[in-house]
Amino acid sequence: MNSFIVPIDFSETSHHAARFAAHLTSQVQRAHIVLYHVFDPIEAGSDGTPLESDDEDRKKIMEVALQSVVNELSGITNAKISCVAEPNSDFVDSLESYVHRNSIDMIVMGITGASRVEQIFMGSNTLKVVNRRIAPLIIIPPDAQFHSAKNIMLITDFKDIDKTMPIAPIKQVLNLFKANLHVVNVDSEHYVELTDEYKKERAKLDEMIKEYNPEYYFIRMFDFVDAINQFVKDRNIDIILTVPKEHSVFSYVFKTTHTSKLAYHSHVPIIAIHS
Repeated sequence: MNSFIVPIDFSETSHHAARFAAHLTSQVQRAHIVLYHVFDPIEAGSDGTPLESDDEDRKKIMEVALQSVVNELSGITNAKISCVAEPNSDFVDSLESYVHRNSIDMIVMGITGASRVEQIFMGSNTLKVVNRRIAPLIIIPPDAQFHSAKNIMLITDFKDIDKTMPIAPIKQVLNLFKANLHVVNVDSEHYVELTDEYKKERAKLDEMIKEYNPEYYFIRMFDFVDAINQFVKDRNIDIILTVPKEHSVFSYVFKTTHTSKLAYHSHVPIIAIHS
């Protein structure tokens, strides 16, 4: 079964991610969506005694609230939908534990702060989940509209492909969508002819994913975000697939105000898969 977990805090951002996940799974066989909510536990009463019953009561209330989201999503997808509410003071720790215990395939999260670009990722739970490397993460921009995934763009720096490219989870994503694959590299140093090193790394990657008939693009452009956005527009890209690395271009993009160009103007979901 293909399992997707959607953290829900009852904000419009999380509802949007849940609706996107529902549309996504409407085209996925044997899909399971887990709506996941974490609430702060009440540790003790005024006399120091535990208030376990209060946590249980709050859990029941949260589960009822989650059921209202289930009712909405049931009109979009035939996937199995489950609700989970857990007490924990640390959302990311709780999410990571649940994902690992239940062998979740993919996390689906929205992003916040459309009116305050500097808060889109910095300090947000979404960025924390990216950095924690819990599982493949689909990041849903606020205005993203679901379309059948016909074209996927894989961004790569073509550095040590055999050591850094997580082929198994990438193939899992490609098998899920069965889309055309466009492999893209942006480098201001590209000229008419590729260097021998790029040719060598491309050959390695091509051997790994040749069954998907990838097309390769080496773009000479100084602004990475502008290059990606232009490619998305020109090639009707539906999903961006990237492999975050420490101090990588991905990290740069998600830690600057250029994020607004990628996350808000392209309207394209981003799947982050770690090596």
